[in-house]
Amino acid sequence: MRLDKFLSQQLGISRALIARELRAKRVTVDGEVVKSGAHKLTPEQEVAFDGQVLEQIHGPRYFMLHKPEGYVCSTDDPDHSTILYFIEEPLAEKLHAAGRLDLDTTGLVLLTDDGQWSHRITSPKHQCDKTYLVTLEHPLADDTAEQFAQGVQLHGEKDLTKPATLEQLDANVVRLTISEGRYHQVKRMFAAVGNRVVELHRERIGDIVLDEDLEPGEYRPLTEEEIASVGLPAELLAKD
Repeated sequence: MRLDKFLSQQLGISRALIARELRAKRVTVDGEVVKSGAHKLTPEQEVAFDGQVLEQIHGPRYFMLHKPEGYVCSTDDPDHSTILYFIEEPLAEKLHAAGRLDLDTTGLVLLTDDGQWSHRITSPKHQCDKTYLVTLEHPLADDTAEQFAQGVQLHGEKDLTKPATLEQLDANVVRLTISEGRYHQVKRMFAAVGNRVVELHRERIGDIVLDEDLEPGEYRPLTEEEIASVGLPAELLAKD
């Protein structure tokens, strides 16, 4: 990577301003002043700005976060705190959520700077299953599971939802698995059958399950197996 591009990413300023800082001898590479933005960096080199080392990022990054209630999944929001508050990584602002959760929804959020990887999660054509633990205002009606399996009509939409799997855990608690990501879909599905969601928690995206050791607000890198599971057929994963 060119030095000026790296510095622009790290410092959040334009390359024109980077050129000025380079001319001012504020940048060193392995302890030596470098004034050319065209300088090619290698992964092993140490870059410092005003004596402060800037950490290089090698390759795309993948994390899972246990999202608490009250945070939004955007990188910037004028009214609410974002999930990036919890991410203590260089250039955290370059990460994005692969499948967002509402302000009041908790659970599994995947964060990455790999756009193609996240597209395989969010694109409708890939039909990536997502599982939610749902607490309802009213006891589950006897025919709800059958209605969800056949598809329900959401308010304001012409197409039925794709078949979904519903498992009842208690009178007012269910586990729902869907393969779509329509706007507020889970809440709207239950509204369509005369019920209301009072708590919503995402447990799983594809084959990636929220780590039970993560407390709300905690995160960890994904394993190689978890990363590879997105968008790959199960029969191919079994051969690895």
